[in-house]
Amino acid sequence: MNVLALGLVLGAAALHAGWNLAAKRVPDGGARFVYLYYTVSAVACLPVALVALLLDQQRPAWGWLLAAAGTAVLHVGYGLVLQRGYAVGDLSVVYPLARGTGPLLAVLAAVLLLGERPGWTGLTGALLVVAGVLVIGWPGHGTGDRPALRAGIGYGVLTGVMIAAYTLWDAHSVTGLAVPPLAYLAAGSALQSLLLAPLALRDRPALDRLWRAHRREVLLVGLLSPLAYLLVLFALRLAPVSLVAPARELSIVLGGLAAWLVLGEAEPVRRLAGSAVVLAGIAALTLA
Repeated sequence: MNVLALGLVLGAAALHAGWNLAAKRVPDGGARFVYLYYTVSAVACLPVALVALLLDQQRPAWGWLLAAAGTAVLHVGYGLVLQRGYAVGDLSVVYPLARGTGPLLAVLAAVLLLGERPGWTGLTGALLVVAGVLVIGWPGHGTGDRPALRAGIGYGVLTGVMIAAYTLWDAHSVTGLAVPPLAYLAAGSALQSLLLAPLALRDRPALDRLWRAHRREVLLVGLLSPLAYLLVLFALRLAPVSLVAPARELSIVLGGLAAWLVLGEAEPVRRLAGSAVVLAGIAALTLA
């Protein structure tokens, strides 16, 4: 991987961990917080996407809108589940499990549904992901943290399921349907905001209070999330996916460090070790 591609991927990993840290700092945000940051993403992405379409002289197609509607539904589910996970569980539990479950599910689906037989590298990667999850999810010395730990594990895995679902849909949309990535991202963000509007606007005073109290976190998530995605897209134009995909998952370890250094979450050594094992498993799955 050349230096520019590596820099883009590492930047994306840092941004991804950063916006998840910001989301964790709004545990009571719920659907209103997700609506606000999706709206910020839409406002930021739509003008850029329109300029890109004009420069490329591309004519939008109705199929693009249908593809964006599919990703919007999946991303709304993802955003709500993730935010609920951060409300009931630790960042150092939810985040690595969410990032690690998706690749593992992809391997299982390939084996069970497509009849594929992964080699030793793929099997080793799957085992490493499971081992890392067990290390992260092992109960602490006390018993008071166990309900929160179980909830964090559950929502982390469920978030991973949502990640796997929208990843498959996005890959089909961008490659199979040839939807331009930037237009796809912008339209999806706008539709996500529209889908959540009825829930978020039902209590407008509460929405206004949330915006005033957490304006910084809303802007961080709304801007850093699409920016991290765009950096990965640019990196994929400079380096093969087999190198980009595992490198971007360094965000798992960065998220664990942020949970320890910024949030002061418990048992950092064990959870960081588990995150590193999950990262190694993802790398092996990607290279299989």
